[in-house]
Amino acid sequence: MDKPGARDWLRHQAARLRLRPPAAGETAGALPRIAVVTDSAAALPPEWVREQSAGGRLTVVPMPVIIGGEVFSDDDAGLEAQMSLALASGRQVRTSRPSPGQFQRAYQAAAGAGYDAVVSLHISAKLSGTFDSAALAAGEAGIPVHVLDSGTVGMAQGAAVQAAVRAAASGAEAGEVLAAARTAAEHATVFFYVPSLEQLRRGGRISLASSWLGAVLDIKPLLGIVDGAVVPLEKVRTAGKAIARLERLAADEVAARPPGSARISVHHFGNSEQALALGESLRADCPGLAAAGLTRLPSVLAAHAGLGVLVVVISDAVAPPQGEPAA
Repeated sequence: MDKPGARDWLRHQAARLRLRPPAAGETAGALPRIAVVTDSAAALPPEWVREQSAGGRLTVVPMPVIIGGEVFSDDDAGLEAQMSLALASGRQVRTSRPSPGQFQRAYQAAAGAGYDAVVSLHISAKLSGTFDSAALAAGEAGIPVHVLDSGTVGMAQGAAVQAAVRAAASGAEAGEVLAAARTAAEHATVFFYVPSLEQLRRGGRISLASSWLGAVLDIKPLLGIVDGAVVPLEKVRTAGKAIARLERLAADEVAARPPGSARISVHHFGNSEQALALGESLRADCPGLAAAGLTRLPSVLAAHAGLGVLVVVISDAVAPPQGEPAA
């Protein structure tokens, strides 16, 4: 997943990583003591990110996406359309880790805003070198930085970030913030469906043999994140059956949890209506579901999953629904 980005793009991102200084009438002591930093693979709802970032509590470092020779930020306007065209036409789409300098600027900004420490939560180290970039930058921050490999992606990682932000806002110490994030990540389950294995093969997530067999036999795989890596769960012969099975796996996971204790987040890329239908079905299938929401899969993840991906994340119901209502 990691390729060198363009130097001018990195300079462009520097200005986007500044935490808001205390507003008039505020003091550094009135701010939460722990700042939280993450990366855009967390798939956090944009409105929630805006709210927390405006309060100076959260920084989301964007991950670069490379289409042809052009480098984009994961949050650039218009990237979704360009990504969709590139994936549909078979053009090369690559991704990269953020640079250590991006994290260093985020950490130093937190120090300058009066925070005592930073908890930095990131995409699984088995899927990206982002954790390594953050760890390299941690020693230059000027305040303690605790870097955590979430061991997951999407709103499973996002749930850990939200748990960390809630703990930090309550005045918790760094160790307690880390514990809250770790628990949320461990309690999250990820299931996903991809129409084709080709993008995963190009990104080095599956073997050439697996991709070839999938194309020849028209296998529609169901995948998951286990111990930080993409793993095959089941092989289904048609798209309709695969999506139905994805729904069943998610519903069974919700049913295995105490009533009202689970929420779901449905991610999609290029297939919002299909994702909405899946979310509506899950709401009907899971009477004990506390919340459900719909969000676009970050481009940095869609670059590897491809068009038509459907992801269901089941996590602890300790926050409001994520993204647009799924039903």
